[in-house]
Amino acid sequence: MGSYRNLARRALETDMPVMVRMQELLRGAKNCASLAQGVVYWQPPKEALDKVQKLVWEPSISRYGVDDGLPELRAALIKKLRDENKLHKSSVMVTAGANQAFVNLVLTLCDAGDSVVMFAPYYFNSYMSFQMTGVTNILVGPGKPETLYPDADWLERILSETKPVPKLVTVVNPGNPSGTYIPDSLLKEDTRSSIREATVLRSYESCSDIRHYSAKLVEYFMYDGLKHSCVEGNHIINVFSFSKAYGMMGWRVGYIAYPSEVEGLADQLLKVQDNIPICASIISQHLALYSLEMGPEWVTERVQTLVKNREIVLEALSPLGEGSVKGGEGAIYLWAKLPEGHGYDDFEVVRWLANRHRVAVIPGSASGSPGNLRISFGGLTETDCKEAAGRLKRGLEELVKDGLVKEQE
Repeated sequence: MGSYRNLARRALETDMPVMVRMQELLRGAKNCASLAQGVVYWQPPKEALDKVQKLVWEPSISRYGVDDGLPELRAALIKKLRDENKLHKSSVMVTAGANQAFVNLVLTLCDAGDSVVMFAPYYFNSYMSFQMTGVTNILVGPGKPETLYPDADWLERILSETKPVPKLVTVVNPGNPSGTYIPDSLLKEDTRSSIREATVLRSYESCSDIRHYSAKLVEYFMYDGLKHSCVEGNHIINVFSFSKAYGMMGWRVGYIAYPSEVEGLADQLLKVQDNIPICASIISQHLALYSLEMGPEWVTERVQTLVKNREIVLEALSPLGEGSVKGGEGAIYLWAKLPEGHGYDDFEVVRWLANRHRVAVIPGSASGSPGNLRISFGGLTETDCKEAAGRLKRGLEELVKDGLVKEQE
């Protein structure tokens, strides 16, 4: 087999996507139920799909659109940000999903060799976005062991001691991969003190002084009476997605809510946008607009059906013992620690669960936290979730009792 010797180092040194590895694993595992990928089981609103179906022959659907999004969708999103998220000084750019939104931000805010901050367990695709754009000085902070909250003391020390000051701090709330919800009080303290104090060390002459990125990919996915909230400021950029809320994973629509008052930021974002997607899919943007018209109640009604799924999966994780499972206050994830003292490679455990017990989960090493598992409870109906959870529980019971038992030849 031939090889190409001049592959870019930034590509070669970027981690292989864990979801690609999982897809390969699932192709080889027979009848495997997935608690792996972060998806929901529902489709977009029927009313919205019916409206979009009528647009297929509309000529504008097949043409390029405005780079930063359909004007009517952007107007609806700005209204939504004000009414629901209490963000009153934010402009909007519509992107082909939240991952593309993040790449836009990294290319706009960071130069190769810059320092950036993440917290473990981190979202694997964000880590890869830094790698492939040449941001190699990725400072990974600890999550507090008992809560997985970002360690604000560590962050303040890093921002005061690292020279030059890190360009970007990423916070995902509620967390992916953990499902942990960062309380409003901690988030506001984090962004308004530590990051802001670091930011004023340099003048506000360019958009590179934006230091905080916060992902709100699953803002409606909150449980036990918790409420999601956002923080706004000239040093903060929020990213949202339609994927989970409206079941639009394959339609690829997300959006950036960025501070309107930061001069030059919009122009630089547009440069990146025009060179990656030009614009998000036009028909997908119309679906997003029609879905928004259904109101947040349409989403929260479906999210409540996941409460039972969460209970089912929590019970399946019980063989790991008390205190081994964290998160699940928001999003669609639980975070489970594998038994200590056995030296388990978490991806080998994942492979074993898929091949022997026909259930798939995500290895924690993909998120900078080896020895853990991410379990997603959003992608299956309650009946299918029970079946998958039963397989997972049987596998974990065997793992705790007998270890990685080899399959019979």
